[in-house]
Amino acid sequence: MEMQGRSIVSIRDFPREEIEAIVNKALEVKAGKWPNMLAGKVLATLFFEPSTRTRLSFESAMVSMGGSVIGFADANVSSTKKGESLSDTIKTVSGYCDAIAMRHSIEGAARLASEVASVPVLNAGDGANQHPTQTFLDLVTIQEEFGHLDGLTVGMLGDLKYGRTVHSLAKALSLFDTRQVFIAPPSLSMPETTLAELKTNDTRFSQVANISQLDQKLDVLYVTRIQKERFADFLEYERVAGAYRIDKKELARLGEQCRIMHPLPRVDEIAEELDGTANALYFRQAHNGIPTRQALLGLVMGAMQ
Repeated sequence: MEMQGRSIVSIRDFPREEIEAIVNKALEVKAGKWPNMLAGKVLATLFFEPSTRTRLSFESAMVSMGGSVIGFADANVSSTKKGESLSDTIKTVSGYCDAIAMRHSIEGAARLASEVASVPVLNAGDGANQHPTQTFLDLVTIQEEFGHLDGLTVGMLGDLKYGRTVHSLAKALSLFDTRQVFIAPPSLSMPETTLAELKTNDTRFSQVANISQLDQKLDVLYVTRIQKERFADFLEYERVAGAYRIDKKELARLGEQCRIMHPLPRVDEIAEELDGTANALYFRQAHNGIPTRQALLGLVMGAMQ
């Protein structure tokens, strides 16, 4: 698998074989292989939209592998405040680093950046569109927990309309022998474009409005928060906010086998009483962002094969 110089913009750009190879590389990194492989490398983090986990895990990934980080976490301190175009920002920053990790509020911004950059661009989220590095760490977590990605039933709960993490994950899992169940109110259901892709891949899926309507056991329940910042209509947000909450009572309904994941941050959709259970994977999931992003950075920077 040759990835040196390659941007990571969308999970659609990766066939099953490459996804499996990247997941295995991330698990190698987590096991202690490839120490200090990013020594002498520089990552630019351009976060035009707020982030905690993604930005800090990219920075930790670089620093703990011997690399360094430049960039900003607030678009107001960048030259875009002066009217500079995104293209000019990317072309300029490309000369300062070996790769760029970028988050932007506009769908398609990462693709544009990758087309004008002279170094690899890693999409850290573009609006409600894609979040491929999150998807890879999600897959690493599932692989680590179950030992395989095939043969699983994965439920996705909450904001499936605006949630870029579930869009990417659904597309990735459609390349494997999985069944997917989408649990959301009609106003936040999975976009038809995503469902059409699943049909193209002959993925089995179903849609229900709430957990009580499930007719099969889930191996994984991937919970998302209702994203207030994505709603143009605050009244629409208020109608669905707090409608879905997983606690020990709901967990009993789901069964002991069900593992709970969440891209974080959570608000009130997962009760804290679940944090100490064997079912809760979400903090391990977040921590897997470091070896996963180390592997991705090592691959695109040519530091690992």
